[in-house]
This record gives sequence, C-alpha cells and structure tokens, in this order.
Amino acid sequence: MKSEIKKAILPIAGLGTRFLPLSTIIPKEIWPVIDKPAIQFIIEEAKASGIEEVIFVTNGKKKFVLDYFKGSPAPLKKILHSRKKTEAIDALKELEELIEGVSFSSVTQEKPMGDGHAILQAMPKLKKEPVAVLFGDDIVESGVPCLQQLINIYATCQRPVLALYRLPKELLPLYGVVQVEKIASRVYKVKRIVEKPKPGEEPSDLAVVGKYILTPEVFDFLKTAKPNEKQEIVLADTFDKMLQAGKSIYGYEFEGRWLECGNKMAWLKTDLYLTLKDSRYGAELRKFAKTII
Repeated sequence: MKSEIKKAILPIAGLGTRFLPLSTIIPKEIWPVIDKPAIQFIIEEAKASGIEEVIFVTNGKKKFVLDYFKGSPAPLKKILHSRKKTEAIDALKELEELIEGVSFSSVTQEKPMGDGHAILQAMPKLKKEPVAVLFGDDIVESGVPCLQQLINIYATCQRPVLALYRLPKELLPLYGVVQVEKIASRVYKVKRIVEKPKPGEEPSDLAVVGKYILTPEVFDFLKTAKPNEKQEIVLADTFDKMLQAGKSIYGYEFEGRWLECGNKMAWLKTDLYLTLKDSRYGAELRKFAKTII
C-alpha cells in the first residue's frame, strides 16, 4: 500500500537525565545498539514505511544527531579505499543508502515544555497533512515495520492512531495505559488515556508506545492547549481533550516486540537482546558468556 504519509517528526529535545553523566556530551540517541546509534533503528523504520522527510525537534545542542545523517566526508572514504578497509566502507555505504531519498531538517524546542509542545514546534513544516511521530526510545522488532502497520490502520480510519503494546500488570504503572473498545482484530477505539495508573486502577493492559499517526486536528488542539502544573503540554492530555470533545482516536496493538532504550537498564537489555541475535556477533558472544557466568 502506498503511504500518503511522507513526513515524520522525531522529538529528540530531551535532556537525557537518565543517561547522565555521559549524556552531557553524547546525546542518548547516539548511544549504540549493536554497532549503530539507537536513532538509526527509528530512521530505518521510517524509511521502510515510506517516509521521505524527517523533522528532528532538538534542544539546539544535538548537532551530533543531525551531522550523523549528513553522510560520510569524502576524505574519510578516500582513506578507507586507499587502505582497502572493505568492512568499514560497507558500513558507511549502508548508512548512505539509508539516507538516500530522505531529507532531514530540524526545529528547536527552546525550553523542555513537554512532548506535545515539542511536536508543535514542527507544525510550520507541515501543510495540513497527517504526519508520523516517532520517539527515539522505542525500537520495535517486527516483520512489517511498526510505523507501516499504523499507516495501514490510518488508511482505513483517517483518524489519529496510537501504537499499543500488551504488558504484564506489574509494569503498567510505568506507562500511559488506554481504556478501549475493541472494534476489530488488534484495532481499538480509544476511550481514555491514564498516565501511570496506580496499581489496581489500570483501565486495560494496553500501554501506549511512542509511535503515532497525527492528523491536522491534533495540532489544532495542541495550539490551544494550556500547560499543566509542571508547565508542560503533554500529548496524552491533548488526546484526552480531543476524546472529551467527541473526536475519534484509534489504537493498534502492533505485531512485533517492543524494545525500549529510555533508561540505562532498558538500553542495556535492548542492546544485549539484539546483539545476541545478530549473525555477526551473537554466536561468539554466547560462547564468551559461558566462560564468565
């Protein structure tokens, strides 16, 4: 199915406090998973889903991220060729093939005023069109890219779509959790979003993952949203305001495995899981692990 959604917003303006002290000099989005930055997994998902324009929302201090997706400098490639560093050349070629056909730009969120506020900063680059939003902490291992799955649902409903993932009850208080009405296999109409529900007050076992399809109507609500007590404009609060106004929002329980990178332990688990599955490194690392455990 050809996607009419060609743009994706990637909010990366966060301060990375869970990754201090290293995040003071290296943005957490650049921390490696296997042998490439975590954010590259998100770009790969976007491109595989038909995205042609990526809009980063930064805090103005994450030049590393944008520079990474500008391609390799010619002098470096010349040196590698002269030294016949085939493996390194192939690695650079893989990145260049990824960014080919995708344009990258950025907007700045001057102050940390919430994810909704960050997304709103990208509005001038949109033309009253639906757009994908992908947060860098959420990698999904799947056959069909997670974003493409959401786009397929959007094609039928033409309304905002949230990525949903079923979690054990003990983990739900850590996430936004939806109250839903099931309307088809894996497809739900969202009734309410509860942020970090108290144990026993979870409206379901479906958590919201940081991947969305947003419609122009969402931005209309974001524009008029008022900051909460923390002086933040939160996307989940905006969705709730839309629901209270009688607007429809859908959720899709995507097929695949959700791998998080939002804190040090989650990042370590994701890196370990994917590295052990990697055909280049997995077998040797498993063999090594048996000698030290």
